[in-house]
Amino acid sequence: MRSIWNGAISFGLVSIPIKLVNATESHSISFRQIHVNDGGRVRYRKVCELDGEEVPSAEIGKGYEEADGSIVPITDEDLAQLPLATAKTIEIMSFVPAEEIDPLQMDAAYYLAANGATAAKPYTLLREALKRSRKVAIAKYALRGRERLGMLRVVDDVIAMHGLLWPDEIRAPEGVAPEADVTVRDAELDLADALMATLGEVEMASLHDDYREAVEALIVAKSGGAFEATEAVVEPAGGQVIDLMAALERSVRAAKASRGEADGGGEEEVAAEAEVTPIRRKARAGARTGTGTGTGAAAPKAVGGKKSTAASAKKTASSAATKKKTTTAGAKSTAGKSTSRTAKTAAKSTAKTAAAKKTGSGAAGASKKTATPRKRTSA
Repeated sequence: MRSIWNGAISFGLVSIPIKLVNATESHSISFRQIHVNDGGRVRYRKVCELDGEEVPSAEIGKGYEEADGSIVPITDEDLAQLPLATAKTIEIMSFVPAEEIDPLQMDAAYYLAANGATAAKPYTLLREALKRSRKVAIAKYALRGRERLGMLRVVDDVIAMHGLLWPDEIRAPEGVAPEADVTVRDAELDLADALMATLGEVEMASLHDDYREAVEALIVAKSGGAFEATEAVVEPAGGQVIDLMAALERSVRAAKASRGEADGGGEEEVAAEAEVTPIRRKARAGARTGTGTGTGAAAPKAVGGKKSTAASAKKTASSAATKKKTTTAGAKSTAGKSTSRTAKTAAKSTAKTAAAKKTGSGAAGASKKTATPRKRTSA
């Protein structure tokens, strides 16, 4: 990797020659400005305001504009003559715990490479000292015309330096926090913790730039002439949260379902809660008049999508109630007919018994009259 700055690390009386190398790179896709009518590229030309001539890069210097608009020329030789100790040195001032550094101060990152064989020993000494102390070094250095603040730490077997913003460059977050007085319940915090635990951790190396990949695919398609514009499917943005607890609960279930973890209803329950739509049914004529013997409700027409759980429960309850009514009415009717038949049979049996008794009584009387003994006649 090409170095962008050569100097030394000042570690007390120890000087470590180093080279500064960019630790990061940008993968952003750059676009050129073109003339829409003919596709010609639009270029910026550096023109002198006094003579109107284009100026080559070799003739361009730097200057400071004062309040009245006049320019004070500043050369590289002028800057090199400044009595600044950090002009070519990364001067370590102190060592502090890493957690004391506010991430808001983080700026560009660099790798510090040992410059030459003689730098290997002191470089390794500083690296191992940083490892054992579990601290970071705070240093000053000058780069690109200004003095900067830096933080040195160990990354694998290399000393890395993060540029830091000066404390007075961090703006206070005034007027950013919500002004309304909001109270968060413990139950809501518990659900938020559960959602965080369910989402778990992510391997940073697995993250990638989806938008850049889509732009690259677009460029390839258009360059080959096979690009067809399609309407992008954009998920609707979240609206006003009505029930925060319900939203958190659904989020936890959806997160578990996406990770393949069983959790009660899972995605189906979440979908049922989100898509419940009552379905109106027309009752049969017999059910309305009370003379029918069917289930009491017509079967619903087939509709697309998922059926409502609540509607299915209502249909089952209605059908069960109608069957119960029909069964009860039938039982009552059967019981009534059976009782009537039994009563008629008993009445007929009673009448026959009474007639038999009457007939028997008459026959017995006649027999008594016939069997009366005759009186004897004396000789």
